[in-house]
Amino acid sequence: MRGTKPTLVVDNGTVLRDIKAPSWMSKDAKAEWRRVFPVIRKRRILTTADLGSLENYCVALGTVREMERTLQAEGHVFSAESGPKRHPAVAIQSDAMTRALRLASELGLTPVSRSRPAVRKDDDGDEPSPLDF
Repeated sequence: MRGTKPTLVVDNGTVLRDIKAPSWMSKDAKAEWRRVFPVIRKRRILTTADLGSLENYCVALGTVREMERTLQAEGHVFSAESGPKRHPAVAIQSDAMTRALRLASELGLTPVSRSRPAVRKDDDGDEPSPLDF
């Protein structure tokens, strides 16, 4: 995503309670959920609509870690009849890293996304104007 990113704002559906990682996630994905969920919840930028993005981020990062273990055990290159070939886990890991980075940015987990203006708190009770940016 290029250009100026929109300012993160508190939504009425902000998740304020602790939510456990879905049971279907891998061990690595659950570990990432436990690491980032409290941070995002504390910032009050996570809404129920964003939980899918958080799940996808955690799954992508879990895949990165799983592929790294595979590559450490089996190597980045293997011998084939036609000569050395790149291990398929290299491409899988690269794709997962790209997805994780994009989702981390959307969730405010990167240095650049955190440096954006602070979360706006609309405590006056007024409905947000469609002209507010």
